[in-house]
Amino acid sequence: MPTKIFLLLIVAIAIFPAPCDASQPTKKRPNIVFLLADDLRWNVLGCTGDKLARTPHLDALAKRGVVFRHHFVTTSICAVSRASIFSGQYARRHKINDFATDFTPDAWARTYPMVLKMAGYRIGFIGKFGVGNKLPAASFDYWKGFPGQGAYFGKGETVHLTRRMGDQALEFLEACKKDQPFCLSLSFKAPHAMDAAKREYPPDPRDEELFKDVTFPVPKTADPKYFLALPDFVQKSEGRTRWERRFKTPEMTQAVLRDYYRLVTGIDREVGRILAELERLGFVDDTIVIFTSDNGYFFGEHGLADKWFLYEESIRVPLIVFDPSLPQQRRNRTVEAMTLNIDLAPTMLDYAGVAMPKSMQGQSVRPWIRGESPKWRDDWFYEHHTAIKIIPPSEGVRTTRWTYLRWLKDANNPVEELYDLQADALQERNLASVPEHQKTLRELRARWETLRKDLE
Repeated sequence: MPTKIFLLLIVAIAIFPAPCDASQPTKKRPNIVFLLADDLRWNVLGCTGDKLARTPHLDALAKRGVVFRHHFVTTSICAVSRASIFSGQYARRHKINDFATDFTPDAWARTYPMVLKMAGYRIGFIGKFGVGNKLPAASFDYWKGFPGQGAYFGKGETVHLTRRMGDQALEFLEACKKDQPFCLSLSFKAPHAMDAAKREYPPDPRDEELFKDVTFPVPKTADPKYFLALPDFVQKSEGRTRWERRFKTPEMTQAVLRDYYRLVTGIDREVGRILAELERLGFVDDTIVIFTSDNGYFFGEHGLADKWFLYEESIRVPLIVFDPSLPQQRRNRTVEAMTLNIDLAPTMLDYAGVAMPKSMQGQSVRPWIRGESPKWRDDWFYEHHTAIKIIPPSEGVRTTRWTYLRWLKDANNPVEELYDLQADALQERNLASVPEHQKTLRELRARWETLRKDLE
């Protein structure tokens, strides 16, 4: 055993309590398949309401499972969000706010794959790792991860990356055994953002004809008046620079959206293959399947592209959970509770019957899946401190009704935004300067101050 891995396991033994079902060692824990899309906003699947999307396999999974309608990321950018998913922590705690910072050995030992490995799981990772520069290949029993963004077609490759990742998933599953639980984490690159002219992120050639005659609707808040209402430093930020490359003209907008939807269809096809393989191998009845995304993506709303900011298109992502143990009457349901990316690691450990490290800040969503109504959050903290030279830093609070956004470009003169999502779902009207909403503004400002201190 390599020295680093041995030391990591010794650290893990020292810091983790015993599995909560250790008294029943012969009881096999469920398998887990965790599927993560890249830049997939919450509402571009058939099961989340998009009538243009072609996602039959994910829609079928939703009918067999549970859809969380209000699932969010606590920082909307891939590296930080993925660190939060692995660790179950806000960025304020894991402190990974760029693309170069790695998990420390101690922090990595507390991530869900390593905790599951200590519990006896066979663990695999496929796709975009996304955190730091040192890939933890030796930590996994099966590793097909890659650094950075990867490429849909690498040098000499003729098969699309999404399909290759599906092939690798099947290879992992084929080697799994009935008497050892497994956890496969598959992180798609698709449907990662693309420029209209360069088209550096093309879809699978099999999908080139899809949507060719479709005209995608332009979002209402793509109107210039909404962009001009943003702070000047946001108008000059990377979000606008990338809008120029993606959504500046109607033709560019349609080209980008066609490829985006094609890439989503490619993901759906591989999800279908994975589900069919679970069925063929006899694993489907004891395998939890979780599908979500690392962050959302603007389609030109507010005159912006990509993600990063505390607007719904950027922070809200899909979450589908299939639990084969659910009775039929508990399936094909939606849950309205606000869930977060930091809840995913606790949920997987809960299903595995493994105690959650005290460092994790999320909560298991398993009670909601079972049909219970547990005591739950009614607000949460948002933060973004990555690439602050081109992306204005921001923090805020999202409640079941309100969005409070605090721009920190000038810490001594913060700019505030306030939206009533109950009356203004598209976040069209900033109420921060409206007299009758000053009480709410003060309350949310105080809540922001409390959360930012407590979460460290």
